[in-house]
Amino acid sequence: MPGQPPDAPSEITRLLRAWGQGDHDALDRLTPLVYDQLRRQAARHMRQERPGHQLQTTALVHEAYLRLANVSGLEWQDRGHFFAVAARIMRRILVDAARAVAADKRGGGFVHVAHDAAIDLDALPAAGTERPAELCALDDALTLLATLDPRRAQVVEMRFFGGLSVEETAESLGVSAGTVMRDWRLARAWLMRELADRRALRP
Repeated sequence: MPGQPPDAPSEITRLLRAWGQGDHDALDRLTPLVYDQLRRQAARHMRQERPGHQLQTTALVHEAYLRLANVSGLEWQDRGHFFAVAARIMRRILVDAARAVAADKRGGGFVHVAHDAAIDLDALPAAGTERPAELCALDDALTLLATLDPRRAQVVEMRFFGGLSVEETAESLGVSAGTVMRDWRLARAWLMRELADRRALRP
């Protein structure tokens, strides 16, 4: 990461483990080492957001960091593990916000995805804009994929919701970049079919 010393990843791992063992001072030392990366992850999501929207990069990264800081009873393994958990938390924040917007637009009740709605897994629809229902539908499909192929679901979660690169995802999962690319390609194909099937079944 820019601005970090060469041994930052090992220092992050050391501080994560110390924090997991109850050393609260370790969290204060960890913050400057991970905050910039969390902000970059959040910025990738918010790049499509209209100016002045309530869910901004700073708000997203702060909410994610607060939830991370409150994680307890977890044995942190390394930097990759941390950002994998961060990806899952960002997913929950973004989807919760999208569900709230979709419910408001429909006056509550179920989230409906139009027949012609399509979601591009290479371009995250900004949470809270015109496409919240699509983000909710993707979340539902991804939950189903996790029961069938947990690692491929994790790859999508880390890359799509967590904003991690192929290399960062590979580090987090302990696999090669080639494996991540293969999982990403197959998972996207499965998700697109699943979303298309769900649209076709709607009246």
